[in-house]
Amino acid sequence: MGVIRKIKRNFADLFKKLFKKQNARIGIYGPPNAGKTTLANRILRDWTGDAMGSVSHIAHETRRARRREGVTIKTNGGSITLDIIDTPGLATKIDFHEFMEQGLDENESKRRAKEATEGVIEAVKWLDNLDGVILVMDATEDPFTQVNVTVIGNMEARSLPLLIVANKVDLPEASPSTIRDAFPQHPMVSISALEGKNIDTLYEEIAKRFG
Repeated sequence: MGVIRKIKRNFADLFKKLFKKQNARIGIYGPPNAGKTTLANRILRDWTGDAMGSVSHIAHETRRARRREGVTIKTNGGSITLDIIDTPGLATKIDFHEFMEQGLDENESKRRAKEATEGVIEAVKWLDNLDGVILVMDATEDPFTQVNVTVIGNMEARSLPLLIVANKVDLPEASPSTIRDAFPQHPMVSISALEGKNIDTLYEEIAKRFG
C-alpha cells in the first residue's frame, strides 16, 4: 500500500507541475523615449523594490529586451502575477547620425545604431511569446505613427490583449485624449510614469485586462 500511495503522490505532483498556471508574459512596447523603461522601473519599484534598467534622454537606451519574472501586482480586486518584458524602442529607421547629434562620437554612434537595430528585431520576435502588450505612447506626440499602428495591428491579428498607456501627462503639452480618439477600440490609461500620477488606475486596468 505504501508503494501505491507513493506512486499516486508522484502522479499528483507531476499533474500539478504540468497544469500549473503560468505567469502572464506582458511586453512593454512603444517608440523610443516614450517612457517604457521608466514605466517598468515604476512597476518594479512599487512591487519589488527593484528596477528594470537605466533611462536616458538619448533614444534607444534600452537595446536588449529585459525580463523580470514573478512580479505580483495587488489591487482592490485581488492580485495578478506577471512576467514583465521591457523591450527596446521600436523604430522604422535608426540613423547613427542621430546619436552623433546627442554628442556621441562616430564609433559609439554606429555601435549604438547597430545594437538598436538588433533590439528592434528582438522586440518583434518577442511578440510570438507574449500573452499581452502594454503599448506606451508619449502623450505629447502625434499617436498616428507607423510604429504605433504596426504594433496595434500585430496585436489585433494575434487576438492578444492590448492596453494603451498615454504617458507623460505631467507635461503641459500632453493630450491623452488625442491618443484615445486615435485608437478608441482599445482601453487606455493616462499616467505619468515618472511622477506616478494615476499609477493605481493603471494597476487596476492591468489586473482587469491581463488577469
